[in-house]
Order: sequence, then C-alpha cells, then structure tokens
Amino acid sequence: MQAPRDLLRAMFDAAVAAASPMRRVPLFLPPRPKGRTIVIGAGKASAEMARAVEVAWDGPLEGLVVTRDGHAAPCERIEIVEASHPVPDARGEAAARRILALVGGLTEDDLVLALISGGGSALLNLPADGLDLADKRAINTALLRAGVPIGEMNIVRKHLSAIKGGRLAAASFPARLVTLVISDVPRDDLSVIASGPTVPDPTTFAQALDIVQRYGITGPARAIEHLQRGKDETPKPGDPRLARSETILIATPQMSLEAAADVARRAGVTPLILGDAIEGEAREVGRVMAGIAQQVALHGQPAPAPCVLISGGETTVTVRGGGRGGRNVEFLLALGLALDGLAFVSAIAGDTDGVDGAEEVAGAIITPDTLRRAAALGLDPKASLADNDAHRFFDVLGDQVITGPTRTNVNDFRAILIEPA
Repeated sequence: MQAPRDLLRAMFDAAVAAASPMRRVPLFLPPRPKGRTIVIGAGKASAEMARAVEVAWDGPLEGLVVTRDGHAAPCERIEIVEASHPVPDARGEAAARRILALVGGLTEDDLVLALISGGGSALLNLPADGLDLADKRAINTALLRAGVPIGEMNIVRKHLSAIKGGRLAAASFPARLVTLVISDVPRDDLSVIASGPTVPDPTTFAQALDIVQRYGITGPARAIEHLQRGKDETPKPGDPRLARSETILIATPQMSLEAAADVARRAGVTPLILGDAIEGEAREVGRVMAGIAQQVALHGQPAPAPCVLISGGETTVTVRGGGRGGRNVEFLLALGLALDGLAFVSAIAGDTDGVDGAEEVAGAIITPDTLRRAAALGLDPKASLADNDAHRFFDVLGDQVITGPTRTNVNDFRAILIEPA
C-alpha cells in the first residue's frame, strides 16, 4: 500500500480532476444557434469553464463571466472579471449589471450559454431595488458568522437580489438559455447552486425572513425591511419566461467521491462512501467521523482495514474565536483530538476549489503522530480549536494542503484512512 500521506493526497487530487471544466464542459455544449451566442457565468470555476468553451466552440462567441480573485483563466473572446469572495464587492456588482445588460434584447434565434458554479452567489452580486452593496456585504457577513447552512444562506441572498433566484433566466427570454452547472451543494439542488440565477426558485420571502430571525440576524435594517415587505417575488416553477431554459449538471460531488474511491481500490484499500451531502458544525462532524474510524480500527466494522471513509458536502463553523478559521481544518483538528493519536489512522480534508474559508489553503492532513508533534512544538490543539485557529495549527506543523486555485468547485472532500494494525 502507498504511504498514507501519498494515497490521501492522490485521492484528493483525483476528486479535483474529476470536476475539471476542461474535461467536462465540451461533453455538454449545445449546437450552434442561428443567431448570436452570448456566454455568461459566475463562480469559482466559471473562468475555466469559459476557457473550455472557447477551446471547443466552432463559431463566434461573446460574453462575460465573473470569478473569484486569483481564479481567472486565459480567454480571448469571453471577458473574465475577478471579484471578491465570500464577501461581495463593487467589482462583482458591476459585472452583474453588465451580465444582465448582455442578455437583454435578445431574440428566439440567440443562445445564452450560462456557466455556473459554486461561489456565484457572492460574485454575481446585484442588490435589489432599495438596497446597496453595503447592505449585501453586511447581511452576507452576518450569515457567515452565524454558521448558516449554504442552502438557507442562499434563500436569503436570492430575496435580496435583482439577478438571483431565476431573475437572470427571466431577463434572457425569449433567447434559448442553456446552463452548464458544476455543483457544490448537498443534493445538487439547482436552485441553491450560486443561488440559482437561471432556474425557477421555489422559496419565498417569508422563508428568507424566517431564516434571519431564527439565527438572530437583526441588520442591516434596509435588508430586513426588504424581506418584510416581500414584494417582487422570484420567478417560480411554470413561469413562462423560463420556458426556453435548460439546465445540465456536468460535475457533482458524488462524481468526485467516486473518482477518489477508484484511486483507493487500485491501491488495495476498500472505499466506503459515507455521503456527498454531509452538513453540520465542522467540529461535531469531526467527532462523529472519529467514532466511525475507531469502530473500523478496533472492530473491523463496517469494513475491515485497510479501508478509507470518504465523504463530501459542506460543514459550517460558528465563529467564536479570533483565529484564521477554515471548516475543513476545523473538522480535521476536532477529528484528531477525538482520535487521540489512535494508531494507523490518517485523514485529509480540503475544499476542492483550493480555498478553505477565506484562507488560500485547501486543507490539511493529520496522522497518528499529529498531536505528539504539536506538543513538541508547544501547540495546544484544544486552544486552537476553541479559537477557530486550525489554519495556524496546521501551518506550524507543516501539514497544510496547498493547491492554489483549482478553478473548479465541488465542495469539500474528506477521507479517513485506516490501515491494518
């Protein structure tokens, strides 16, 4: 069997590669239209998706996509704009206005090709009438700090936006609209990915208001008042303006987990995929996963070693400390503490976009000697976890996983390897 670190990293790399836009986009491109082809998009993978379109498309193209800072890809006919993520900025707002203008006034002979991936909610940022960027930034920050799950977060975002929740699709009518999507959310819910700018929205203003109240978010006042008024509801299923719209999932978390499982099998390790939509507080998920790993290591159930527990989804972190954060590294630190140096158990966790939280680090690796090495360096793992400072912990240990921008995004990848005793 490969060395644990090498095998875990090979699995992570395979998960990322399985969602490569250069591999996936060309398989799903529609035929050329009679009229114009307008390419638009938003998300951490959108620039690489645009590059894949340019390489594979055999006709004229024009358009604009917005991606996260550092995630641009070289394109000649499609303009790439970078903007801030996860907190929106003026560049994202300006790009969203231009994208909305690009799809206006088209005909039935025209094609709008939308390239959507995770991260698009913050990047495709156009406040609803009566709101401004400061309102959007404030509510976004409050949602993040409260640990609101991504699905609920996007319900709020859609109802504070002039472009999300199907509004972009409505603006594209009567042109044909084909949306290629790389999923980064549990259950691959199209209305949640990037807040569903090109698909009907089944959620309501009332739901959005309930979410902010449930999590104790009381401002900014104009955003809360906008939700309370509940005017100009998002386009719902059956809206005639969405009748010429088609949406195709081209990469998903499950596809990436299966690619990683194939790497494990080839190494003689039994893969157990626990789920592609695991949510919850990162440290609590870490403790639960430690219990499953202990059952395998000590009792050979639900499979004997060597085996690897694989999962995806998106955990959350309720920020209480002043550290450098990161949901994947927080998961790992809690996992390591719960395992307490259990022999023959190693793990990796990382975000497939290469960025764990706001840190330019994908994630980290733990090994049976992680806590021992930390003690030798004067690190206190319990204090680091309490301060939400797992990034610094793994930085000092030299156990970070750094990929740089991967230009794709199918959410988090976690693998716990149990070797034979």
